[in-house]
Amino acid sequence: MPVTIREVASAAGVSVSTVSRAFTAPDQVQPKTRQRILDVAAKLGYAPNPAARSLRGVGTGTLGLIIPDIANPFFPPIVKAMQARARRLGHTVLVADSDEREADELETIAAVSKRVDGLVLWASTLSEARLLELAERMPLVVVNRHVPGIAEVHISLSAGIAQAVEHLRAYGHRRCVFVNASRAELSRGKSIHESFEALDLSLVELGPYEPRFETGVHAATLVAAHGATAVLAHNDLVALGVLHQMANLGVAVPGDVSVIGIDDTQLASVSTPGLTTIRIDPVEVATRATDLLIETIAGNARGDAPPPVEIGSRLIPRASTGPAPASSR
Repeated sequence: MPVTIREVASAAGVSVSTVSRAFTAPDQVQPKTRQRILDVAAKLGYAPNPAARSLRGVGTGTLGLIIPDIANPFFPPIVKAMQARARRLGHTVLVADSDEREADELETIAAVSKRVDGLVLWASTLSEARLLELAERMPLVVVNRHVPGIAEVHISLSAGIAQAVEHLRAYGHRRCVFVNASRAELSRGKSIHESFEALDLSLVELGPYEPRFETGVHAATLVAAHGATAVLAHNDLVALGVLHQMANLGVAVPGDVSVIGIDDTQLASVSTPGLTTIRIDPVEVATRATDLLIETIAGNARGDAPPPVEIGSRLIPRASTGPAPASSR
């Protein structure tokens, strides 16, 4: 069996992307590190295989990123961080927006795939069968989707959600609403329900809706009907819509209702009141996704597949959460 790039990386004590740079962009690797990699590669009998990469249409120096909604404030930092990481590794990034519609995503993939070495698909709406078919044709990384056999970056919200639910419980909340705004990302809703059940708290789910500001506006009008004293929104954008409509309805936040978002976008810290949210580090996600895609590109050329990457989360308490109304306890 031919020696893989991962074996070289392991023996040299560096990452796969560093080994890749040692051969493709040597000026970006410390001389001592590059020499160690070259020595290990020679000892193991490893050599880059440009022919195999060429047969797969690889070699544009461009990475593709398809996101569901570029207007969502969570994604610009992702794009910026991925571009920065890719630039350091000698690549550029082509970004496209799928608008969270399967037909648009398929059309975008068809247009972009001819111009990139590999793709990062964020919360793809495509079926597993379509994703597996695409992965056969080109290097692919999925974010917030799990498809066996495809490289993935999994954002684990378990810790952050558990902290959020305990936060609400400590404040005396017993009946909450979850505004679900995703049809594709099932793990988020599952983690939320499990965390509430573990602490014996009541949870009503609304949706699924579109993950937009307007969804929060609509959902806010339904919260009172369910007798809830707290709202956990699918993301910050939805949560900000809830805050906006609560103010219009004369509902005090957090006096009458507490609100929690997910993502910790820049808007969360400047909203009124400041939004309690579950933080996902966009720089870490973008950096790890970029590295994983480069590793997948290198691995595909040698019949290799990198392991999945998991990113954690944590609660950021702000002013939008507080004690439940005394009458509800």
